Parts: sequence; structure tokens; C-alpha cells
Amino acid sequence: MSGPPLRVVVCGTGFGRFYVRALLGMGDTFQLSGLLTRGGEYSRRYAEDLGVPLYTDPDQLPDDIDAACVVVGSAVSGGAGGELAHALLRRGVHVIQEHPVHHDELAGALRLARRNGAVYHLNPFYRHVEPVRRFLEAAGVLRGRGPFLFIDATSAIQVLHPLLDVLARALGGLRPWALGSPLQADPEVTALAARAQPYRVLQGTVAGVPLTLRVQNQMDPSDGDNHALLWHRLALGTEDGVLTLADTHGPVLWHPRLYAPRDEHGRLRTTGPGTGHLDQPATSPLEGTEAPTYREVFDLLWPRALERALTGFAEDVRAGTDPLARGQFDLGVCRLWHETTTQLGRPEIVRPAPPRPLAAGELGRTTLEDTP
Repeated sequence: MSGPPLRVVVCGTGFGRFYVRALLGMGDTFQLSGLLTRGGEYSRRYAEDLGVPLYTDPDQLPDDIDAACVVVGSAVSGGAGGELAHALLRRGVHVIQEHPVHHDELAGALRLARRNGAVYHLNPFYRHVEPVRRFLEAAGVLRGRGPFLFIDATSAIQVLHPLLDVLARALGGLRPWALGSPLQADPEVTALAARAQPYRVLQGTVAGVPLTLRVQNQMDPSDGDNHALLWHRLALGTEDGVLTLADTHGPVLWHPRLYAPRDEHGRLRTTGPGTGHLDQPATSPLEGTEAPTYREVFDLLWPRALERALTGFAEDVRAGTDPLARGQFDLGVCRLWHETTTQLGRPEIVRPAPPRPLAAGELGRTTLEDTP
């Protein structure tokens, strides 16, 4: 990339540490020039270890700072990330801000960026994770072959915004959309359940495609990251088959539709001419999307995803891209997210015990010979 590296500060040392790790591997593009935090002891030690200044107020930043990564909760999360992003944009500092952000806060940031000659990116993050990128690529191929027939989506409430972002990209847009009220459980069914249903179910239409959305509308206020039953699962149905993002970090599965031609007597033919496709696996993981270990997620997938997001951000800074033009897609996703969370209602507060790690090998093994 032409020009000297962009001098950048990272705001926040929670998920911000992953930004730092990515930036340190992008020396030709960025120069880490400080941390901007509340000034706690951890942040002070972390800044010392990195050999960079620690700032506690945007007014303390030197005039040669080019860009900032705002990795602090915004107003929808009870944080001041939006105010911080706006303060930086008023100074003409380019900003990339981690999701989620309220629609009005996002619109204000985009207007401030344009007014002050800055670039602003909202980073929904998961669109840049490699298995999700592969899912989106495959969805684009399917989109070119014919219409989607249905969407089946599942998410935890705290990562619902990026699920909708990925969905919009997979469908090639959002409009038209409409959401119904949450489905009400049958009282007789509920009375028989040993535990309360953790998911709320919405039915709707997005980009003209029928949608069933299941959201774990529960939140542990002291530990929002560790108590999601799963993060993202997304299936797109077509006449050709079903493409499934089984989990945020893979695998991506292709399930071709079962079709066996019939003979003149109406019986299914499983051999002979016209049955070569039956040799294909009933379900295939797409190459390169095999599920990593969680340690690999933290050490490889997430830093690489941030490198992609930061590379696009830097390219727009160099090109002077109009933030409002680029931001229209993100505004649409924010509108849908706001409408969805409004329909779901306030999350249920839960405080479960820490999950107990369980390896696949502990689930037992059954061979064909063992089957009665």
C-alpha cells in the first residue's frame, strides 16, 4: 500500500487486544501509536509491554494520529464507544468501530465522517472470518442459479447483529423485509417441558425469502460471551440443495437434494444411466471450512479476520472513500437489527454455572458391528 503506515490508536483493551495483535502484523500499513482507555492498571501495564503511550482522553492524542480502532461498547451495550467515535471523527481521525451500534449513532458517525473529511467503518467482524467468507462465496454461486426458497437462522442475542449482516450479504440485500411477532408456545407443550425454552422464534421475510429465526434471547450481564448455546447457524435452501453454515467458525456444509429417477413402474432407480449423481456424498463440508480448535479461533481466525477488516479500512482511507455511500448497507442492517430486537423484547437475565468442557471423544463410539 502506497504512503507511510497510518498511525493508529486502539481504544479498549478487551477485544481490542485482538486488534492490537492484527495491527502488529501489518507494519507496512499501520503503526500502533498508542492505546486510549480509562487508564486502569491492566491497560497501563499492557501499554508498557507494547512500548506505546497510554491516553485516557481523546483530547490528549497528538495531531499526527491518523486513525483509531474503537473497540468499546456503544450506547446499545451501555458504553461510551459511540461518543468516543464521534469525538475522534470531529478531529478528522479516521475510525473503524466494532459492532453493535445503534442506527442513529451510526448515521451520526457517517455524517460526521463526511463533514470532517474522515473515513468511518462499522466492523460487524464475522463477515471477515474465513468459514463465513466461504459461505458467502458459495451463497453467491447459488444466487446465480436460482432463487432461495427458505432461510433457517439461529443466533445468540449478543451476536444477532452480525448474523443479520451475513444474511444480508448472502442474499445480496435486505429488501423487502417484514417480521412477525414471536411465536407463542402452546401452554400444554410448555407445561410438559422440564426446562424453559431458551429460544424465541420469529417468522418473516428478508429480501423476499421466507425466514425462520431462532434467537437465544438470554443474557448473563456479568459474562455475555460464555453462555451462548451457539453463536451462529444459518441455512439457505434452494432447488439444488441446502447450504449451511453449521457454526460461526465452520464447517460450511453442502447438502444436495435427494433425487433418484423412477422407472416405468414408478420405483426409484439407484443404479444405471442417470444415477451418477448418487455417488456424491449426502452432505459435504466445503474445502477449507473444517472447524478449527477454539485456540486456533483466538490465535488465527480472529486476527486474520481483523487483518481483512483493517486492510479494507486502510484502502478506503488512502482512497478518500465517501463514508456515507459505503455506510448505506450497514444502516440497512442496523434498521433490521433494531426491528428484530424490538420484536424479541428485553432479553431474559440468566446466571448459569460455567459450561463444562466436553470433548467429542467422550460421547462414545458405535460401529456398524455394534448396532443390533
